[in-house]
Amino acid sequence: MPYRSPDRRAITPQGRGRYPGFDVLAQVDLWDDVTAGAVLARLSHPTGLSFFTVAEVAVAAPLLDLLLAQDAEPRVPVLELIDERLAVGETDGWHYDTMPEDGDAWRRTLACLDEDAHSRFGRGFAELAPDQQAALVQAVQDTDGDWHGLTAAQVWSLWTRYACTAFYSHPWAWNEIGFPGPAYPRGYLNLGVDAREKWEQRDDEPADPVTAGRRVEQARREHAELLDRGTR
Repeated sequence: MPYRSPDRRAITPQGRGRYPGFDVLAQVDLWDDVTAGAVLARLSHPTGLSFFTVAEVAVAAPLLDLLLAQDAEPRVPVLELIDERLAVGETDGWHYDTMPEDGDAWRRTLACLDEDAHSRFGRGFAELAPDQQAALVQAVQDTDGDWHGLTAAQVWSLWTRYACTAFYSHPWAWNEIGFPGPAYPRGYLNLGVDAREKWEQRDDEPADPVTAGRRVEQARREHAELLDRGTR
C-alpha cells in the first residue's frame, strides 16, 4: 500500500470511535488484489457527481448527514457513494411495488422533502437550521401511512438502506466499529465471544452502545416534544 502520513491512519468519522488507534488499512497487504482495490477505491471519488443535480445535492447532503449524525469532518463520503451507485444503476435488486424504481424514488422524495420545507418554514431544505431540517426528517419517520402519495415507511427504508450501506462500506466506519476487514483470504480462527485475532483490538468503551443510543434517542425525543409544545 502507498505511504500514508500518520494523520491519515486510524481515521474515524468525526474522530469518534471505540477502538483508538485501530486502522483496518494496516492489513490491506493481506487482502487479495481485487478486494484491496475495491476497498481503497472508496477512499476517493471524483469531485463531480453523476446522478444527483445541484438542487438535489442541496437536499440530499444535509439529509444524509442527519441520518448518520455526520455533523463534522472527517465525513464518510456517503453522498458520493450513493451517487455512484445510482449513476450506474447499482440498486439493491428490488424495490417496493408501490414505490418508483430507486433512482426515480430518490429524486421524487428529495423534491418532496424540499416542498415540506417551503410549506412549513417558507424556505428550501438547504436553507433551514439543522433543528428545522431534523424536524422535517423526523416527521417522515413518524408518519404512519401516506407521505406525498408514497408510503412513509418505504421512503424511510429507501433513505436508510442506501445511507447505511454506503457508510458501513467505508474503511473509516470500519475503524470506528473495530471491524478488521474482509476475511478472505486471511480467514478467522479465534471464534466465540471475546475471542480475537492478533490484528483485532479490544473495545475501549465498556458501555453497551445500543443501550446508550436508546437513552440518547429518548432524550432527543423528549427535548423535541418540549420545544414543540413551546411553539404552540
